[in-house]
Amino acid sequence: MAERSTAAVDVADNSGDQPLTAKADQSTADGVAKNPERDTDSDEAQGSGGTEGPGKKSSPPELHSGHKLARRYRLEECVTRLDGFSSWRAVDEKLRRAVGVHVLPADHARARSVLASARSSALLGDPRFVQVLDAVEENDLVYVVHEWLPDAVELTALLAAGPLEPHDAYQMVSQVASAMAAAHREGLAHLRLNPNAVLRTSTGQWRIRGLAVNAALRGVSSDTPQRTDTEAIGALLYAALTQRWPYENDAYGLSGLPKDVGLIAPDQVRAGVHRGLSELAMRALANDGATASRHEAPCTTPEELVKTIGEMPRIRPPEPAFTAPPEYQRTTYQQGTYGRPAPHPGATQPIAPPPPPLQSRTGKVLKWAVSALLIAALGLGSWQLADALMGQKDKSDDTNKSQQTGDGDKNGTKAKLTPIKIQDSQEYIAEGGAQHPADVDKTYDGSTSTYWRTRTFTAGPELAPYKPGVGIVYDLGSAQHLNTATVDLRYSGDHTTVELYAADSLTPGPLNSMTRLGKATTTGTTATVKPGKAVKTRYVLVWLTAVPNSGYDAAAYAGAGFKQAITEVKFTG
Repeated sequence: MAERSTAAVDVADNSGDQPLTAKADQSTADGVAKNPERDTDSDEAQGSGGTEGPGKKSSPPELHSGHKLARRYRLEECVTRLDGFSSWRAVDEKLRRAVGVHVLPADHARARSVLASARSSALLGDPRFVQVLDAVEENDLVYVVHEWLPDAVELTALLAAGPLEPHDAYQMVSQVASAMAAAHREGLAHLRLNPNAVLRTSTGQWRIRGLAVNAALRGVSSDTPQRTDTEAIGALLYAALTQRWPYENDAYGLSGLPKDVGLIAPDQVRAGVHRGLSELAMRALANDGATASRHEAPCTTPEELVKTIGEMPRIRPPEPAFTAPPEYQRTTYQQGTYGRPAPHPGATQPIAPPPPPLQSRTGKVLKWAVSALLIAALGLGSWQLADALMGQKDKSDDTNKSQQTGDGDKNGTKAKLTPIKIQDSQEYIAEGGAQHPADVDKTYDGSTSTYWRTRTFTAGPELAPYKPGVGIVYDLGSAQHLNTATVDLRYSGDHTTVELYAADSLTPGPLNSMTRLGKATTTGTTATVKPGKAVKTRYVLVWLTAVPNSGYDAAAYAGAGFKQAITEVKFTG
């Protein structure tokens, strides 16, 4: 068993008003309690309405529904009260949107660390995390305002209905691991990563809430934060695959593992678990005894986890199930009585009347001759009619082709391209921090004066020394036959390289899990990328791997260096 550090964790005892301060036991990895029955992050459960006993450090502020902070944030519903702070669902009356608010007294022992953690989290600006919108000390109160996602569902609620499908579990662990790797590169840890902190939005994107802030509110710390968060990701994957919590204690509505059995692989807990994901969960949980039998080294950092996921074969979504048509009802008929149902066995069958007398040979020959003449006449008439109709159709087709192709197409075979409307977009982050995620919709607003831009780099044009690239994933609304992507750029000069990938969602996994469609390099301000083969996809990644040295840009307040901006993106099919 790998060595695990312990830390003091403040938890609320449901049996009384006084809080307990307990050491995390050996099943706790780096300060994260594995028995959250007493401390289940209910303050983060949107709309849960649960309350817990107050803490001993400081009395919670006297707040009520309708109270306003900064004459702007109107408190609506108290989600929880725990250990001297309270969490609320609120309304930002200035922007008319729902927000979440944590409130604690300014003299609270953790007030300073909460403010510092909230401001550090806000500076990350990564859209994969629920964003901190404000962190203020005012009127003897400290409050942290964050996004509220009314359409998002906690992983806890999803697992209440059953384990996730392999593709959904793969998407979850890929996106969460990638996000946490980016956060740790900026020196930020979560330390409270559990099923209540992971949300799936209506678009299928997985988002993480409470980065650094949840741990600061509870005074949780760790000497090995990367190991703590990595093991937490492993626990999330384990729960997603098995609908069981990978420790002996029940937690988050999930049953724990049997006592005195130890940690066993997910594919031994439940039949049909994906073998690769089962091994990934065990490696993330960093249990030496479990991984040694499979000759796999444990993953102890989110970065190692991301690398391991990238080396796995891609897990595709399940094929849509089609219902087979019902079989036709068969009726049994007796030989010689076609058209009438067979009588019930044992019933008396009627005697068929004798056949009429046979016609003479001459009459039969005459009848067949007349029939043959009638058939020939009908065939000749039908052929003449069909020939006339086909002639009219050919003329109509020639006219339509001439109108569609125009004078410039002599062969008349050129198909008319149709613009594809972009429905949604999301900045894609393969490595490092975000660029300008709030501006992605400016790349298809119909105006070339607005744009999304990259950050400024000190070397180039290739971005390889810093990151594999930067770009945006576009949602075309439904699977479309993609013919051309036209990318209008703001800066010319040194070459710009634009690559095109087919993705499986608005928030896809690693770059190597996507299908590369094409590439274009330009020194001007327009790049046109044509897929090398016919492709049908709903999600398209426009990926910049080289940007020019564009000099100082006063309009964008950007200094000299290597950068690029996308003003408009258009797709045709």
